[in-house]
Amino acid sequence: MSDNSQISEKPPLPHWFKVAAILALVWNLLGVMAFVGHIMMTPEMIAELPMAEQALYSSVPLWATIAFTIAVFAGALGSVALLMKKRICYHLFMVSLIAVIVQMYHSFFMSNSFEVYGAGGTVMPIMVIVIALLLVRFSAKGKDNNWFT
Repeated sequence: MSDNSQISEKPPLPHWFKVAAILALVWNLLGVMAFVGHIMMTPEMIAELPMAEQALYSSVPLWATIAFTIAVFAGALGSVALLMKKRICYHLFMVSLIAVIVQMYHSFFMSNSFEVYGAGGTVMPIMVIVIALLLVRFSAKGKDNNWFT
C-alpha cells in the first residue's frame, strides 16, 4: 500500500534571509520617506530650490507621481510580506519594479534631470532600479525554494 500523502519538508531558510529582509524593509521605508518628502513640498520650499530644480519639480506629470507612489508602497508592502515569509512578496516586488521602470522612464527620457543634476544625479535612480530587480530575484528564489507560505 502506497502512501500518497507524503509530507514535504520545507527547506530551511538561509541564515542571511532575515538580515536581507530587514535591509529590504529599511530601503523601502526610506523610499516611502522620500515620497512623503516629495509630496509635502510646499510652494515656499520649492521656491527655495535653484530655478532649474524648480522647473524640473513642477514639470513632473501626475502619472510619474502615481508610479512613484505605487513603487514605494508596493516595495514596502513586499518587504513586510518578505519578512513574514509570504509568497505574495514576489508579486508586490514585481508591481514595484514595473512602477520604478515607469517612473525612471520619465526621469531618464522625458525630463531634463540629467542636465539639472549631472551624471552624479543618475546614481540613485540606477541604484533604485538595481535594488528593485534584486528584490524581485530574491523573492523569486524564495518562491522557487518554498521558503514562503
